[in-house]
Amino acid sequence: MIISSQLTRLSLAGLFLGLSLAANARSQPEQASADIRRTTFGVPHIRAENERGLGYGIGYAYAQDNLCLLANEIVTVNGQRSRYFGPDQFTLEERANLASDLFFNGLNTEQAVSGFWRAQTPEVRELMEGYVAGYNRFLSQSRGQGLPAQCQGDWVREITTTDLVKLTRRLLVEGGIGQFAEAVAGATPPTAVATHAGERASFQLAASRLQRFALDRGSNAVAVGSERSFNGRGMLLANPHFPWVGGMRFYQMHLTIAGKLDVMGAALPGLPLINIGFNRHLAWTHTVDTSKHFTLYRLQLDPKDPTRYLLDGKSLPMHRQALTVDVKQADGTVKAISHVVYSSQFGPIVQWPGKLDWDNQFAYSLRDANLENDRVLAQWYAMNRADSLEAFQASVNKIQGIPWVNTLAADDKGQTLYMNLSVVPNVSAEKLAQCSDPRIGLEMIILDGSNSACAWDIDPRAAQKGIYAADKLPQLLRKDFVQHSNDSAWMVNPAQPLTGYSPLISQDNQPLGLRSRFALQRLGRLTQAGTLSAQDLQHMVMDDQVYQAAQVMPDLLQFCADGLGTDAKTLAPLCASFKAWDRKANLDSGLGFVHFQNVMEPLLQIPDVWRVAFDPKDPQHTPRGLALDRPHVVQALRQAMLASVEQVNASGLKQATRWGDVQVVSSGGQQTPIHGGPGTLGVYNAIQSVPRSDGKREVVSGTSYLQVVTFDENGPQAKGVLAFSLSSDPSSKYARDQTEAFSKKQLSVLPFTEQQIQADPHYQAMTLREQDERTGKVAAQ
Repeated sequence: MIISSQLTRLSLAGLFLGLSLAANARSQPEQASADIRRTTFGVPHIRAENERGLGYGIGYAYAQDNLCLLANEIVTVNGQRSRYFGPDQFTLEERANLASDLFFNGLNTEQAVSGFWRAQTPEVRELMEGYVAGYNRFLSQSRGQGLPAQCQGDWVREITTTDLVKLTRRLLVEGGIGQFAEAVAGATPPTAVATHAGERASFQLAASRLQRFALDRGSNAVAVGSERSFNGRGMLLANPHFPWVGGMRFYQMHLTIAGKLDVMGAALPGLPLINIGFNRHLAWTHTVDTSKHFTLYRLQLDPKDPTRYLLDGKSLPMHRQALTVDVKQADGTVKAISHVVYSSQFGPIVQWPGKLDWDNQFAYSLRDANLENDRVLAQWYAMNRADSLEAFQASVNKIQGIPWVNTLAADDKGQTLYMNLSVVPNVSAEKLAQCSDPRIGLEMIILDGSNSACAWDIDPRAAQKGIYAADKLPQLLRKDFVQHSNDSAWMVNPAQPLTGYSPLISQDNQPLGLRSRFALQRLGRLTQAGTLSAQDLQHMVMDDQVYQAAQVMPDLLQFCADGLGTDAKTLAPLCASFKAWDRKANLDSGLGFVHFQNVMEPLLQIPDVWRVAFDPKDPQHTPRGLALDRPHVVQALRQAMLASVEQVNASGLKQATRWGDVQVVSSGGQQTPIHGGPGTLGVYNAIQSVPRSDGKREVVSGTSYLQVVTFDENGPQAKGVLAFSLSSDPSSKYARDQTEAFSKKQLSVLPFTEQQIQADPHYQAMTLREQDERTGKVAAQ
């Protein structure tokens, strides 16, 4: 296979400029080379002699599959969307371009980006430099052949390591200030006129996005140890629930440096390493945690000036930072606009109308712990290279670079590990009691910004000032199992509850999510029947059981049977669909599942809806049952059922409609039916979809990279699927193939050994040498 291209002088200049930031550039970068072998579904197995060569192969392969996706994200993190697409268009995250640009210009300042780069290890820098060179090489080749339709324009350019740093910093703040972009960009003193970025419509969208954050970014994980596994070795189920589009879309790959690295799994865009995966001796995954990664500070303002605040009785000026955004005008010209953002010593001022108001008395600052986390890439690379569970755990304890997720792992010796070792502000329960208003609750931590004693505590043993040291965070090593589904650390294993932590770290005696309850129930049942197999873990996801149906369907059917009065005729089809429904979210599950979702969503907002209330002494089985002896519950149920009938009829759904007719994902003009459903209903295979005008629902997030890993004497034995497929380019042959496999509930072997790779029926290989770039050659193997 020979691919030819001719680099222009401009692209060569951009390539070498992008190999590193100017202050750290090497005068003559080493020439990189890599082997890219692809197997079934196009999964790339990238092999190189060093980090720069490995990064070179990763960047090239990623560009082959997702050139336009990364180009779009590069525009976003550089705050240039308004320049190319106009200020009133929206990002994939439904954020107005102008607010997005202001936020990222403030986040990714030259000082912050250069500081992050200087903190990186030589290996990480080489990975990033290689990635840049590889991506730019493919971009240059593609320009000669014609870029894909979705990324034709002057906004597509060669990238630099600065761009990759900005992408990484964007990922770091996803669990913190990244959720408050409008609130940062729109914060204005009470005497000032609000800018476009602060319009109330933007905040309404932001509030909706904030509510969806936990739904779009969740996960399930189970690690089974020697006491429960079929062969006495460890097993791992990784089931992250992430967006199916945009900058959080996983990419599947296998990375090898002989004698140093051999790891396979999935990574987020722009990262030259594995986030979730496995190597020769262990497998791991992450789940979005419930820990707090930022706190707000309520500032007492100087009565004479709302841009000054009082700290320990002393009036201090807020810091002002002028941000400039290039904005495309209606006539096509570009005009620079400026906006001032404010900050205190606790962080940027945020303003959210009706929630976090900036008036003449108070303002609010937000301090995000991950803004100072420059260790994240070194952390994942150390995890990738770990040759034992002990080394794996030790790296996380030492580096403390995991931003906002839990970690679960299993090894070939039959050990399992849970760690809630993310970056958490060091605020004890005692300090919280002294520095916050208990009426506000714990959903969002607001501390007293007028008292310096309310600043985060500093532990000299922590890897970063102001965060908890590793030994103060939850960790659990067991040989039976650990599991997690986005609850606190409390019930990771009920045999050994994790309690006594600061509320910012983990809260116990709180109701479990339904996915956690399902997992504990299923694991308990399987254990009673014997040991667990890989198929058992796979079925936990692919069975598509709706756990909440078992809790409430008897009540719903009884309600239908007891007589519905004047509504009986109207509700008869709904009740019939309830009776016929298999209580699952399979493609062939009936209309009853649609009605069940419609009914339960409003019903769960009703106070005292449960017949058996939550009992912290029995968290696995409570709450449960509908309190149909309470008139307000009965009234709410009847209204929800009537509304569901009306909605289903308006959508054109028929009694014979199946769930696979409703929930789909679109790509390249084709639709693929998708099983699974809302995690809030206890569907372990959590899939989030949004209504369309034609009565269908379009998948936007959920089960993404799914892997089941076991071990034997030959190493890891893994199966998996990337639910949305490898490529985001609709014209690619790798854009829908794994999606169709996921739709059919088919997991495939993940080739890991050299024998498995070369024996793959779709094996193809190429050698990529940077020294051949001038001639445009790629060598076939």
